[in-house]
Amino acid sequence: MILMPAAVLIMVVLGALAVDSAIAFLGEREVANAAAAAANDAAGAAIDLDEFYTSGAIVLSPERAQQVATASVNATAPDFLDAVDVDVSVSPAGDAVEVTVTATVRYIFAPALPGASPTVQVQATAIAHPEEAGPG
Repeated sequence: MILMPAAVLIMVVLGALAVDSAIAFLGEREVANAAAAAANDAAGAAIDLDEFYTSGAIVLSPERAQQVATASVNATAPDFLDAVDVDVSVSPAGDAVEVTVTATVRYIFAPALPGASPTVQVQATAIAHPEEAGPG
């Protein structure tokens, strides 16, 4: 009977760890989804039209890719992600775009534990290639 309060405390701490781990995993998945969507959007909307109409080559504009990817992440990132950073790079040949999204997720219960970090940083990278539509 004396150990019952200790057992309840242990169960509460384990439950808090489970909730905080689930929040970190959710943040990781949301960042991965945002990076994939932003890379796809940039690959489709950042095509250098002047180059396309001049030579017929599909080449991505780095400046436009940055604008499109940042707008896409800002539109799709959930509110519980803090300090969202979008890094976009276009390959030297201009045929691929790489989007890396970094964000901070706030824990719910960890700040109550001594020495525990109140946040965790999550990051995901996605790469997309523009392709010409096939016949039909």
